Amino acid sequence: MAKFPQFRFLAIAVAFHLVYILSIFDIYFVSPIVHGMSLFQVDRPASAQAPAERLVLFVGDGLRADKAFQSHPEPYPKSDDDLVPRPLAPFLRSKVLEHGTFGVSHTRVPTESRPGHVALIAGLYEDVSAVTTGWQMNPVNFDSVFNRSRHTWSWGSPDILLMFEHGAVPGRVDAFTYGHELEDFSQDAVALDYWVFDHVKEFFEEARSNKTLNDALRQDKLVFFLHLLGLDTTGHSYRPYSKEYLHNLKVVDQGVQEITKLIEDFYGDDKTAFVFTADHGMSDWGSHGDGHPDNTRTPLIAWGSGVAKPQLYPGEVAPEHDEFSSDWSLDHVHRHDVAQADIAALMAYLIGVEFPANSVGELPLSFLAADIREKAEASLANTRGILEQYRVKEEGKKATELRYRPYQALSDNGLTPEYRVAQIRQLIEAGNYEEAIEESAALTKVALGGLRYLQTYDWLFLRALITIGFLGWVAYALTSVIDLHVLNSQVQPSRTRTGVVAFSSVLVALYASFVISKSPVTYYAYAFFPVFFWEEVYARRRSLVEGRKQLFGHVKSGGSLASLLFNGTVYVGVIESLALGYIHREILTILFILGAFWPAANGISFLQKHASLSATWFLSCLAMSTFTLLPALKVENVNLILIGGALMVVIGILYLIFEDFVLGDFSWPEKSSSPKRHLDRSLVGVQIGLTILSMIITRSSALSLQAKQGLPPGNQIMGWVVLVASLLMPLAYRLQPNNHYMHRILVIFLTCAPTFVILTISYEGLFYLVFSAILVSWVRLEHAVHTFSLTTAATDPAVNGPISKAEAGAEAEVEARLPAPFRPLTLNDARVALFFFVLLQAAFFSTGNIASISSFSLESVYRLIPVFDPFSQGAMLLLKLMIPFALISANLGILNKRLGVAPSALFMIVMAISDILTLYFFWVVKDEGSWLEIGSTISHFVIASMLCVFVAALEGVSAIFISGVEMGAPAPAPAPAHGNGPVTKAIANGAVAETLLETINGAVDQLNATL
Repeated sequence: MAKFPQFRFLAIAVAFHLVYILSIFDIYFVSPIVHGMSLFQVDRPASAQAPAERLVLFVGDGLRADKAFQSHPEPYPKSDDDLVPRPLAPFLRSKVLEHGTFGVSHTRVPTESRPGHVALIAGLYEDVSAVTTGWQMNPVNFDSVFNRSRHTWSWGSPDILLMFEHGAVPGRVDAFTYGHELEDFSQDAVALDYWVFDHVKEFFEEARSNKTLNDALRQDKLVFFLHLLGLDTTGHSYRPYSKEYLHNLKVVDQGVQEITKLIEDFYGDDKTAFVFTADHGMSDWGSHGDGHPDNTRTPLIAWGSGVAKPQLYPGEVAPEHDEFSSDWSLDHVHRHDVAQADIAALMAYLIGVEFPANSVGELPLSFLAADIREKAEASLANTRGILEQYRVKEEGKKATELRYRPYQALSDNGLTPEYRVAQIRQLIEAGNYEEAIEESAALTKVALGGLRYLQTYDWLFLRALITIGFLGWVAYALTSVIDLHVLNSQVQPSRTRTGVVAFSSVLVALYASFVISKSPVTYYAYAFFPVFFWEEVYARRRSLVEGRKQLFGHVKSGGSLASLLFNGTVYVGVIESLALGYIHREILTILFILGAFWPAANGISFLQKHASLSATWFLSCLAMSTFTLLPALKVENVNLILIGGALMVVIGILYLIFEDFVLGDFSWPEKSSSPKRHLDRSLVGVQIGLTILSMIITRSSALSLQAKQGLPPGNQIMGWVVLVASLLMPLAYRLQPNNHYMHRILVIFLTCAPTFVILTISYEGLFYLVFSAILVSWVRLEHAVHTFSLTTAATDPAVNGPISKAEAGAEAEVEARLPAPFRPLTLNDARVALFFFVLLQAAFFSTGNIASISSFSLESVYRLIPVFDPFSQGAMLLLKLMIPFALISANLGILNKRLGVAPSALFMIVMAISDILTLYFFWVVKDEGSWLEIGSTISHFVIASMLCVFVAALEGVSAIFISGVEMGAPAPAPAPAHGNGPVTKAIANGAVAETLLETINGAVDQLNATL
């Protein structure tokens, strides 16, 4: 088969899915940032002052709400008294009980540092894709409280501070940051917080002798921002329930107390407001990013000038307390929960500046120490700021829509925004402040609804377009498979002028509407693909007709038709069940248990002939089924790491001992005395040695990090040496390649073994072993089933019933034009593709739930990169994730050869059916509701879409892995026979392989004989 059609298909698949992944961000998560709004603040007389002249913002990065308020024993006890649980943040607790207002700040996904800080400082929720810029300077010039201030001084991490400094008016924000080398996960992270506190103290000490600085500090509308990264770093390294995390909380509390006293002493007045909060929380497993409540609930404590005193309910349970706060011993203090964006509005009010231009936060009036009129004025100003965003967005939408449909709640019955604002103003002037506040709150909800309406204005059209595109891809992919691998491109496309004009007209009309509405460039791609796919399907309609005859022409009897319908229903059911598997990993357990009995479906005679092979498959499936019952989020276990590594070494040693038995009839030149064979065995020994060395280094590094002694430089260097050397080992085999497929699989297995040891924290090494075993068993079993079905059909024509002369002639015609050595696909090959698809899902979910972006553990990466470097660390995690795909691609490539089908045939089937899953996830994506639901639905869609890209890439990887591979001594080809499809040339690319169980039994017998 020509390479060009395959390459063209794969290129289109990759381009289509990469473009269509962007669709959920264009539909569900468009950036809310617009420009050109007027700004609003509380109207006050010229002589009136703002509630506070300055504000201090403390952000404990990665601090969970419950950990901030709960009682715990002393992390490092020195006496028995220290074992009694007590609050570890007594200063912050005193502000809750005596001086200020507290509550829980609820964040949105992704629970990462950048979007969290943007929400609490700028008051807006960026589109979810902005998480990819979380560790870069801010690329969006959005407004913020810092930008509204007269001046802001900030101390902390460069990853956060610099993006606000560069996003503000030049000279408005000063950022004092430490170097990235300080963000060392192998060291005690409290040093990061001490750095901040020490530099703030030095700053104010300098101000006492620096008149210019002192004068600047005596102005109003000032902000001081202390970013405290220690808790986040400690939580990642030791978990948020660890003594290290709790000790870091004590350090933060003490530092906040010292800075508070320092500022109060420096100014000698009570005009400072203080806010303490966090950008996101942290899961029990030391991770964040998704919408788990532990990640979305953060503490909020405000005190000082302009902040209300605590509302106490002695002997009662105060409002808003629930089970979550039941163990805080704060039941008698009113808890005021807010959305994270509300904090920006609160800070802007306190220092008397305009609300940030794109803020959607609702001013939390319960935090304000103000009279009722002041609250009414503040509430109205807040509402007008949100309405202004609606006005600007609506004008922009009107300018680009041919027929704009206004938001009814702000247009019906003359209730325009201007009219409703005027009505609230009249209420305030009349002294009806409570009513004015209620009307302002109601209008704010309506304005937010209007913003939501404009944000989702194009949803119906875009979702319909994307759906047609995905359906078009499925139809196009199936048509291409039939044309290339069933009909061998014998039926030429039939293009008519009418068809070309019709599809072209649709595309031109869509593009014209995009030009008029000034749509993003991605819209043009979204429209191009469905038109292209359906035009191609229409042009190849004859291929579909001929393909149906070839694949389904023999299905005449009621039994055959029922079998076809049953199998089709099972296949669709399996694919749909995988959708549930993204949420409930146990679904894969059920599928593997059911799959374990698959050999029995081939009949008693097959089981009798391949008993040991079937037993091997059965045991492998049962072993695989256990992994999705284990916790997705793991704790480091050095013993499990070493057990997994030791078993990998045992596999390599057994291969060296019993190589002749494993390879069977594969012959070396000059037999066992060949120097070339000696070199090959030496290389296998080197790979085994690298695996052992990786175990030694990993154990030493893990124990050193656990003891908080840091990562020894020698361990880091040797870890990198072993990692790189092991991945380069396949190049050494080019000196004398052993092309037997079992040897090639072993080389790939040992190549990745050291990497999997170094990047493993728990049972992943055991998964690597079992996954390798089930892949080899699958390849051998599929080949055995294929050979058995050909042999059975040749010896017993009654198996499939008689066929007509016409059918026989048609099949003979197909046989005559088949290009050796590839056979056409049959319906049975759909089963092979389905198994591959399930194994592909298992590679993702068996050792972790990557549908949650917070389930990646950085512990293994610390052994190579202890200093914070998100892109390098992410690359290491991705490498670990890709290793199972290297295995599955190699085994599928070998299976392609053994079944006699074209190298890309099975890959193309999988790419055709995978988007059934993708389309389902596209329609269930959420941008509202619980943060867990939002984050999960995004991850599900992206993963399902990327699977097709992975499969396309794996086709190329497979070609590299199996280049030149040999299947062993060829088996005699069975006579041509009618199977469940066209008559094929009975190509047997190798004898029925020995099973893994047979190999072990033979090895044991030989060992006994030797002993």
